[in-house]
Amino acid sequence: MDMTWVSALSGVLGSLVGGSVTFATALVTQKTVSKRELIREEMNKRETLYNEFIDACAKRLLDALAHHLETPEPMLPVYALMNRIRLTASKPVLIEAEHLLARIAEQYFSEPLTVAEVRRLARSQSADPLRAFGEACRAELAQLRGRL
Repeated sequence: MDMTWVSALSGVLGSLVGGSVTFATALVTQKTVSKRELIREEMNKRETLYNEFIDACAKRLLDALAHHLETPEPMLPVYALMNRIRLTASKPVLIEAEHLLARIAEQYFSEPLTVAEVRRLARSQSADPLRAFGEACRAELAQLRGRL
């Protein structure tokens, strides 16, 4: 075989291999970047949803301490948020959200608390009924961050 052909063939094969490696590297890099962007978007969406749920539950909890539930309308936004959480949340977050809603409903159907009872409740170890839900959300978001 002629040496010029060997040189030409080596050059062409070298270019093909080099180009293929560059293309494969770019493809893997783009796939990784896209996956990270999707995870970040999912995290932002869940953080926003969980914040809305916490705000709505906090309002309902405070109202439940002082009032009976006269009509179901005040609970509708909370149940709507709960069902949005049901679409994307992990099982632990969903369980804690359900417990929180049960606690709100239970408080609405209990006797309203006096100021002294509210003060005693605020000083107790179980003062924050939103804590378990918040901790479950934080664990879920940390797990998502770990996938980045």
